[in-house]
Amino acid sequence: MGLEENLPSGVLLTNVEKLVNWTRKSSLWPATFGLACCAIEMMTTGAPRYDLARFGMEVFRASPRQADLMIVAGRVSNKMAPVLRQIYDQMPEPRWVLAMGVCASSGGMFNNYAIVQGVDHVVPVDMYLPGCPPRPEMLIDAILKIHAKIMDEPLGPKRAAELAESGYRTPMVPSSVKYAPKHKQLGALKTTHTPDVPNYLEPGSQPRPAPNALAPGETLELPSLADAARGGDAK
Repeated sequence: MGLEENLPSGVLLTNVEKLVNWTRKSSLWPATFGLACCAIEMMTTGAPRYDLARFGMEVFRASPRQADLMIVAGRVSNKMAPVLRQIYDQMPEPRWVLAMGVCASSGGMFNNYAIVQGVDHVVPVDMYLPGCPPRPEMLIDAILKIHAKIMDEPLGPKRAAELAESGYRTPMVPSSVKYAPKHKQLGALKTTHTPDVPNYLEPGSQPRPAPNALAPGETLELPSLADAARGGDAK
């Protein structure tokens, strides 16, 4: 975002690319987005023992408009998916996403209707970090790999081309985007993702399966709020 995004990429600007990418990777500010237990390890990474400030990540930004890196630490529920997408859209380009933990990467042990089976159904992911939860050393290693990726990126509108190659349509209009990316690094893996991924920003688009613990023809009677407040004794 800025003058460097309007510069062409080529041999004449090789040193300029290296300088711009060095400044970007040396001042990568993450957004505050901890969702579950992986966030504890993420906060530990920012503590004095591991000290993310050594890599230019001085503080986690509370405003997405001042952040460059989104670390999705934990599982993403269907209700949290629109919030995740909105925060990502508010981050200025260039921006990167790190899926921290197996829950953010593929849904983890939560293989049900309430959890998004991989955050790459909602936003494009640049780095997948396995673990349950991954240790701070693993998070630092993933961040350093993102630094190496940033150093190899060309100037200009490169992000739109990358997203188009991965299966995303640009510009990203929430009402028309289908969150089903096709990442090359995941092409050889067998996943349990449904082939038709719903748009998580449209209310009512995610179907709710019938409870499988009930016998055929049996219905589940739930008490009203008034009965629940009285302890469930009244009919």
